[in-house]
Amino acid sequence: MRYLAEITDPTYAQLEKESKLDKFFISLIKDPRDLPFVYLTINITVTLIPLAVLLYLPFVSGWFWWLCAIAYLYFNNFAFKGPFGLMLHCTSHRVFFKREYGILNHYLPWVLGPLFGQTPETYYSHHIGMHHPENNMPDDDSCTMFYQRDSLRGFGMYLGSFFFIGIFNLANYFIKKKRRKLLIRSVRGELVFILGCIALCFVNWPATLVVFILPFVISRIIMMMGNWAQHAFIGADDPDNAYKNSITCINTKYNHKCWNDGYHISHHIKPSMHWTEHPVYFKKTINEYIANDAIVFDGIHFLHVFVFLVRKRYDLLAKYFVNIGDRYKTDEEIIEFLKLRTQKIPKLAYASAMQA
Repeated sequence: MRYLAEITDPTYAQLEKESKLDKFFISLIKDPRDLPFVYLTINITVTLIPLAVLLYLPFVSGWFWWLCAIAYLYFNNFAFKGPFGLMLHCTSHRVFFKREYGILNHYLPWVLGPLFGQTPETYYSHHIGMHHPENNMPDDDSCTMFYQRDSLRGFGMYLGSFFFIGIFNLANYFIKKKRRKLLIRSVRGELVFILGCIALCFVNWPATLVVFILPFVISRIIMMMGNWAQHAFIGADDPDNAYKNSITCINTKYNHKCWNDGYHISHHIKPSMHWTEHPVYFKKTINEYIANDAIVFDGIHFLHVFVFLVRKRYDLLAKYFVNIGDRYKTDEEIIEFLKLRTQKIPKLAYASAMQA
């Protein structure tokens, strides 16, 4: 186990000296703290779009085509996927560009998003329109409650449901909730992406596979792995309590690369909180974490948690578990607590508890 130490995750530090380019970009965006997003967007644009174009050009073939394909997949999946995905996440919660430049807010979901397998506006509709309002409860299509959350088989069932019928469940949710605009946005984005891929396969199917289809498959798997880990430890007695159905990962390089995404508890408590504020808020509200038996890990991120869970390596989870409030005396006590939180919550038991 670990004890709470100094927080090393990023917070906002104003530039000592802003360049003319910095000042220009800041004039376009709503929050100066999001300036790094502008530069990330530019880096992705000048890297991935030229590579994608090269892959479609008829005179690019042989070893040079394969070199471009490998470079595209490397930059897409290893250099940019995490930072882009969480930038899309942050800008879904907090509008990126000012109203007078509002058309630029479509650039991430409609231009760059499809390169990462993000169907336009479907992520926004799912995450903002369903996941946060439902908070991992049964009406949330990405709810983890009814699965054994340290089981690879359980995750396989969860992933299969989301991958093959997720869009139908999302559409049905918006129909039930009478949220027509979100219904249109989610289905439109999914259809545009799928039909676009089909059309581009007739142009150049190997390029379409590399540029759009593989990133799509990889993104959906990674997103579900992340959501599984974020909501793997649930207090069955109070499952809609963000402190008891989410986790927090601190002091990890992932938080520097992916905009403090590890602070999932505080994100569910205050979804619109700026990514730079989470470490300070965490320290300020630590007593709430203690009072609610919240789960905090130090030095690992969600994919570590996922791998440790499906391998049932509770010893490793206990190793990185932060013993806030000095609640536990041994790793064995921590392991027992973590195992209790990953137990499948039967639907009948949940229904009975809600009626009681």
